[in-house]
Amino acid sequence: MAGEQENVGPLGPLVGYHLRRAFGAFAADFANAMDGTGMRQVLVGILAVVSGSPGINQGAVGRVLGIKRANMVSLINELVDMKLIARVVDPADRRAFSLTITDSGRAMLTDCLAKIEAHEQQMLAGFSDEERAMLLDLLSRIERRDPAIA
Repeated sequence: MAGEQENVGPLGPLVGYHLRRAFGAFAADFANAMDGTGMRQVLVGILAVVSGSPGINQGAVGRVLGIKRANMVSLINELVDMKLIARVVDPADRRAFSLTITDSGRAMLTDCLAKIEAHEQQMLAGFSDEERAMLLDLLSRIERRDPAIA
């Protein structure tokens, strides 16, 4: 690690630099894990939220995941076109749509979660259970400080 810090100069002690590098490694491995599924991180996230909250509207999904409203329509359209999510007019507010996961979406989510679990096991193979829990705790503390997430 010390030699690497010398190579990146003053970036070595910066947490943000290492978070970006760790994210890049995780994202690349995630993409490999999802190869052939047609799924990306954002689509899996949307499927997971809709699965956990049947009838949720797309604005609420966007708020939960920190996705801009302008991007939600095309993402939801993509999942509807893949027949993974059903979008129906909300009976309580005819201007809004409620979302539910389809049987195909549930199967896709189950498959993706299994692949993600294997991906995370591989990426964190050198971590103890306590270190994994600590990492999740530390990252969630950073997330809670982000006003865009609140």
